[in-house]
Amino acid sequence: MKCRFCAEALSVRFVDLGTAPPSNAFLKEPQLREPEAWFPLELFSCLSCGLVQVDEHQNHRRLFDADYVYFSSFSSTWLAHARDYALRAIERLGLGASSRVLEVASNDGYLLRHFRDRGIPCVGIEPTASTAAAARVQGIETIERFFGREAAVQFRRDRGPVDLLVANNVLAHVPDINDFVGGFAPVLASHGVATVEFPHLMQLVAQSQFDTIYHEHFSYLSLTTVQRIFAANGLAIWDVEQLSTHGGSLRVWAQRIGGPWAETAAVARLLEAERAAGMQTAAYHSGFQEQAERIRNDFLRFLLDCRRDGRSVCAYGAAAKGNTLLNFAGVRPDLLPFVVDASPHKQGLYLPGSRIPVVPEERLRQAKPDFVVILPWNLRDEISTQLSYIGAWGGRFVTAVPGLELFDPVTP
Repeated sequence: MKCRFCAEALSVRFVDLGTAPPSNAFLKEPQLREPEAWFPLELFSCLSCGLVQVDEHQNHRRLFDADYVYFSSFSSTWLAHARDYALRAIERLGLGASSRVLEVASNDGYLLRHFRDRGIPCVGIEPTASTAAAARVQGIETIERFFGREAAVQFRRDRGPVDLLVANNVLAHVPDINDFVGGFAPVLASHGVATVEFPHLMQLVAQSQFDTIYHEHFSYLSLTTVQRIFAANGLAIWDVEQLSTHGGSLRVWAQRIGGPWAETAAVARLLEAERAAGMQTAAYHSGFQEQAERIRNDFLRFLLDCRRDGRSVCAYGAAAKGNTLLNFAGVRPDLLPFVVDASPHKQGLYLPGSRIPVVPEERLRQAKPDFVVILPWNLRDEISTQLSYIGAWGGRFVTAVPGLELFDPVTP
């Protein structure tokens, strides 16, 4: 296997999570009588450029197909994050009715609607038919295709350059990272800015976030590595923000090399913090396996103890990260009989691998379990507030990452 950025041979294994089906390949009931495709879930590190990556065992076009079930609009926390970003970008860049915004991997239009509502022309590029259709229902023009150099050149030829290109939580999802980033400069105006958000590898390691590893995430990124990738594709990073989203993310602000924006001190500070953490050393990239196994073992022990003691457990949030945890731990419906999710696109389906049924919230109120495992721990505050009523029957919450924690609901 060679590095998907710099083509160096990879020999350092970052973590081995065994095999798993794609984390968003939810099953319909007839499929429960059919076999599933499982693929190796191993990460390798490139010590030359620092990119941590999974091999493309599963073709990305199958991962992001017409039945894709992740819709961004079902988390109030994420919607607030999108709104705050849009308002800040509009103010910081002075965007108005004569500006043009392009978002790649625009999903269901959850972000672009904030630009549209302020009279700023905007277009989304989204490869999944299900989410693209949802965006169009909201009146967001959406081009249904994968983004890369060819798409960028065609977009500029047909529509002209853009003042802002947004790529939130997609950089990790592309198998050909050079082709994807290579499309930024061709579509940007000379003064144009690209903003990109992605989970920060340094936080993944510090917080033992192994469950954020799944086949849709081809790359695991540091600022150091992203700066190298951008520079190789004609871009300069001029600012970086550290965000709390997804357990710790970065937002980089970039421009074409030679653009008008001066680099802020935040860029150098974070590059130094990554260097001080040892992120460019082999030792940093070879100690993660033990952390993942500890979390798995503690979580599985908790579920087995509950079964022995006659305590009932369910889960909330049919998130991709939850599927990584459940499949790595070998959890099945005998230990976790159902998972609740707010999205109607997931209700009535079954989790890939574990085949645990996804049900609406009413099932939770009926079952009154002793424990509710919050699988998308990054939304812990939102979910525990939403479900605080479980305290009425003595229910408690559980999170497994970064370590097993049991806690009581907060009374509203």
